[in-house]
Amino acid sequence: MRPLAFQPAPFFDDKTGAFWRLQFAGWAGAMVLRTMSALAGQQEWDFLIPILIQTITGFSISLVLSVIYRQLIDRRPLVTWTATVVVLFVAVALYAFIDGWVNALYRPDSETPIVQRLLSFFYIDLTLLGAWSALYYAINYFLRIEEQADRLERLEMQATTAQLAMLRYQLNPHFLFNTLNSISTLVLLKQTEPANAMLTRLSAFLRHTLVSQPGSKVTVAQEVDTLKLYLEIERMRFEERLRTRFQIDPAAQAAELPSMLLQPLVENAIKYAVGPQEEGAEISICAQLVGPRLRVTVSDTGPGLPDGQRAASVLARMTGEGNNAAVTGPVAASSAARPTSTGVGLANIRDRLAQAYGEDHLFEIRTPAEGGFTVVIELPHETAATSANEAAATAPDDTSLTLSASARAATGTLP
Repeated sequence: MRPLAFQPAPFFDDKTGAFWRLQFAGWAGAMVLRTMSALAGQQEWDFLIPILIQTITGFSISLVLSVIYRQLIDRRPLVTWTATVVVLFVAVALYAFIDGWVNALYRPDSETPIVQRLLSFFYIDLTLLGAWSALYYAINYFLRIEEQADRLERLEMQATTAQLAMLRYQLNPHFLFNTLNSISTLVLLKQTEPANAMLTRLSAFLRHTLVSQPGSKVTVAQEVDTLKLYLEIERMRFEERLRTRFQIDPAAQAAELPSMLLQPLVENAIKYAVGPQEEGAEISICAQLVGPRLRVTVSDTGPGLPDGQRAASVLARMTGEGNNAAVTGPVAASSAARPTSTGVGLANIRDRLAQAYGEDHLFEIRTPAEGGFTVVIELPHETAATSANEAAATAPDDTSLTLSASARAATGTLP
């Protein structure tokens, strides 16, 4: 799973600043609307003074409402909406009274009854403050929902990362058990120098694996370097019985794949192909680009599966556009790699691929009739550059993620 790219939305990055920008813009627009209505009614220019006073009054009342709404928004819904209606009614009545009083001062000769004036202003002010209140609650509820969605996304991503880390760390005892067992054998045989050399190479290998974080991706070239360190350790045990062959396409060296993905496959090949045979076996690692996919093949010349399991076992299939080249063939129910195998290595790889790529990958086991064992993995062709470009290209278009990032950056509600 590729990490999500969060970029704070410029407007809601600072909630206080966003509130004041909306406040000034909204009431300035209301003032312009009232001014245009007055001019359309052929009012004198001095009527702009009461309009200015009405705007300042509405602006001030809305500030008081924001303080009250901020205390109500976290209450139970019944309390929030009941108190909001009461507070809004009082605020509109006060606003209408001030508007009527100012209008009476500037138009003392008006024959319109005071009650009719108050009702007309009450309707207008109810529209203004009602719209302002609705917008206030809508924005804050929207930001809170986005903040919760952002928190959920991050929790899911942390869970995925933790699971990948667990799968990655599962390899360490699996590998260390075999290596330390070999060192113990060398010590019992009093072969001090080979045991010391194996310990030195083991420490170098473990130091190399600590460089990459669990769940991270490395290039094919880096993964091959890690495999060579591991094979140097195993070659101390098997000497000429362990033969390796690397066929790495130069175009595939920069492609990325999960770190330590191939080591369990090579370890499996050593355990079930090289170990049981006196003549040993040859392990081949091949990496190449096939269209938009990276294909990695790990095979050996060992005995392969028993006759009852000698069939193609397709454990994962790639899906989506451009994947018409998916391998077809019979599907075996068994997922065991070799006789008496615990299946830790292959199950680990299958789970890691599912976590990292979902269904967009291929994990296939092949056992040729002439013997041997082959594992084929196909992944989307990704490089560090393409991953960065995709993250940069998708981040501005994801409105919900940008808003949720801004909600995360500023806690609480709009002032």
